[in-house]
Amino acid sequence: MYRSHSCGELNASNINQEVTLSGWVQKIRDKGFMIWVDLRDRYGITQLIFDEQRTPKEIVSKAKTLGREFVIQVKGTVIERESKNPNIPTGDIEILVQEFAILNEAIVPPFTIEDETDGGEDIRMKYRYLDIRRNPVKNNLMFRHQVGMKVRNYLSEEGFIEVETPYLIKSTPEGARDFVVPSRMNEGQFYALPQSPQTFKQLLMVGGMDKYFQIVKCFRDEDLRADRQPEFTQIDCEMAFVEQEDILTIFEGLTRHLIKEIKGIEISDFPRMTYNQAMKTYGNDKPDIRFGMKFGELNEVTQHKDFKVFNEAELVVGIAVPGGASYTRKEIDKLIDWVKRPQVGALGMVYVKCNDDSTYKSSVDKFYDQEDLAKWAQVTGAQAGDLICVLSGQTNKVRAQLSALRMEMAERLGLRNPEEFAPLWVVDFPLLEWDEETERYHAMHHPFTSPKPEDISLLDSKPGEVRANAYDLVLNGNEIGGGSIRIHDKETQALMFDHLGFTPEEAKEQFGFLMDAFQYGAPPHGGIAFGFDRLVSILGGQETIRDFIAFPKNNSGRDVMIDAPATIDTDQLKELNIKLDL
Repeated sequence: MYRSHSCGELNASNINQEVTLSGWVQKIRDKGFMIWVDLRDRYGITQLIFDEQRTPKEIVSKAKTLGREFVIQVKGTVIERESKNPNIPTGDIEILVQEFAILNEAIVPPFTIEDETDGGEDIRMKYRYLDIRRNPVKNNLMFRHQVGMKVRNYLSEEGFIEVETPYLIKSTPEGARDFVVPSRMNEGQFYALPQSPQTFKQLLMVGGMDKYFQIVKCFRDEDLRADRQPEFTQIDCEMAFVEQEDILTIFEGLTRHLIKEIKGIEISDFPRMTYNQAMKTYGNDKPDIRFGMKFGELNEVTQHKDFKVFNEAELVVGIAVPGGASYTRKEIDKLIDWVKRPQVGALGMVYVKCNDDSTYKSSVDKFYDQEDLAKWAQVTGAQAGDLICVLSGQTNKVRAQLSALRMEMAERLGLRNPEEFAPLWVVDFPLLEWDEETERYHAMHHPFTSPKPEDISLLDSKPGEVRANAYDLVLNGNEIGGGSIRIHDKETQALMFDHLGFTPEEAKEQFGFLMDAFQYGAPPHGGIAFGFDRLVSILGGQETIRDFIAFPKNNSGRDVMIDAPATIDTDQLKELNIKLDL
């Protein structure tokens, strides 16, 4: 028996018991005649004492050879600790060691295995197995497990069945790029790793499974942004014989349940907002509604003077920054530099200080009088002491720019409290969006999303105005889930493929299996997928998903620990009938 107890469970009630512990050496304090060792495992830390008066001398001598991260086993007696540590559960006791074995030696680790480590992110990613020994990472992984169990329990109690779907599937042209896998037995042919189990979960509905879920790994070979992973995990769900309201109700319940169980916070309100409202009010389709700074569209109150910048703009829009009137000119200039960065892309910013005496001071006083600026304040909801920040330009670009500024100001003002949770449903997305590069429409979600029944007639005449029967669940400015009611008949699906530029032959080649299935009595169905990594990180009070993934990739999509991706052996390439021109 390697251990009778873990390193985190012994306390004063165990005094005088004989115990066996195993774990890693955290710290060593050698006073010559007495050695203290902190022994660590997943459950905690227990202090060991090697005392020349009470421990066999050969055991004390052997203890002097210990180094950090040695794996050891000890046997001894639980005794009361003279200098107690109230910061750990085992702080009242220590183990007087009588027997001792080194199970494995360890070289000095490249960074300290402490909560506050001296290791940078790159070195910790290279030695991730050591990083996992640290409490912050270990606790994040345990937290992820806890969230996953609560999801499974909730959905199981709601009648959902967990079904595994294939990882080796067929590549499709829609969405992000697929990771492809060559088939050795089928020369010149390839599998793809799934971006989602979308078509399989729809086929499960045709199969009568009724309520399906899966916590599933998905893959996208896309250009990585700061907090994206090429492989990620979804809570994937589908239901038959449902309308949008049924799905929103079930998954409001799941979200409410998780926040209550994990954070102890009751959420009663799940407001709804159309896509158009979200874009007009916040500049993006996943707004953080924990704070204000709503957009005020200023065209009517700015485009009547000789200020060419505003007069030529498609949209003039502003926000009121709380307390911003106290900013110095230097601070405002830095803010202007911030919006002019390439990542944001604004050409400049106009500002108005709302003074406490109800007067206004702006960067365009030459063009606008006090009465004009008062109207700006009214439109943006600015109060005395606020700063109005105004951007102008092409509608979609300027909304995105002001949205970035809004989030930046909220961060600086401490308005994004990680212990506050504000969910929001965004509904009525456009079914299609125009792509300038390909000069054709693409599905905003995916090609299986049903149009709103009342908008189907617009597909031929005004395709850009057709609304999707789709919905996203937003939490604290992050999209944590998205889904739709699906098309469930062959004719509508064929019409959708036609508007996406598929020929009938291409549609049959890519998705014939699904359209064939629809002919055998497909029920009305719909579903949703939650980004599990993102959900866990938000519930954990953080926004970096890598901290909650055991072995994440870096920002370049590489696993620096195992050095992947990597070249493969020439013989393997020959077996796969792949020739590389290098």
